Amino acid sequence: MAGTKTPTDKIEKEYIIPLRRKWIKTSRYRRANKAIKTIKEFLARHMKVRDRDLNKIKLDKYLNEFVWFRGIRKPPIKVKVRAIKEGEIIKAELAEMPEALKFKKARFEKRENKAAKDLNKEKKKVEEPEKITEEKKKEAEEKKAAVVEAGKEQAKKAAKRTKHQTKVSKQPKRQRRQALAK
Repeated sequence: MAGTKTPTDKIEKEYIIPLRRKWIKTSRYRRANKAIKTIKEFLARHMKVRDRDLNKIKLDKYLNEFVWFRGIRKPPIKVKVRAIKEGEIIKAELAEMPEALKFKKARFEKRENKAAKDLNKEKKKVEEPEKITEEKKKEAEEKKAAVVEAGKEQAKKAAKRTKHQTKVSKQPKRQRRQALAK
C-alpha cells in the first residue's frame, strides 16, 4: 500500500475560479456574498470534500478582501486561488496579489514583527520585583483617601448648584407646524 494517502498529507493546487457565471444570476446587493460562496463550492467539488461541507473550507483574509474590494455589487469576474488541503480542512489563499493588497500585507507583517520584537525586549528586561515598603503602602492609602474626599466635595458642590438653580419649563426645541389661515 505504498500509494495510499494518510490524512495528514498536504496537497496544494492552483485554480482559476470563474465567478461571473454564478453571481450574475443573483440580485446586485448579494453578488459579493455569492462570489464567496461560489469559491467555497468550487473548492469543495474539486478538492473532494466529504459531503461538500463548506464549513471545512477556510478563505484567507486577503482573498476575501480581493472579492469585496470593489464593493458588494461588483465582485471580480474570476480569481486565481491556491488551495492547500491538510486532512479534511482546505485553506484557500490568493495566488496573485494585486499591488494594493501587497502593500497592505507588507504593512501588516511589519506591524506584527515590531510587536514581536517589543515583546522579546520586555521579556529580556526581567527585573527584580520592587520591594514594597511600609512607606509606599501609607502613601498609597493617603492618595486613596484624598481622592475619596475630593469626590465627596465635588458631589456637595454639584448638589448645592442644582438646589439653587431656577427650574426651566420644558419648551419644544423648535416651533410646531401650524395650519395656514384661510
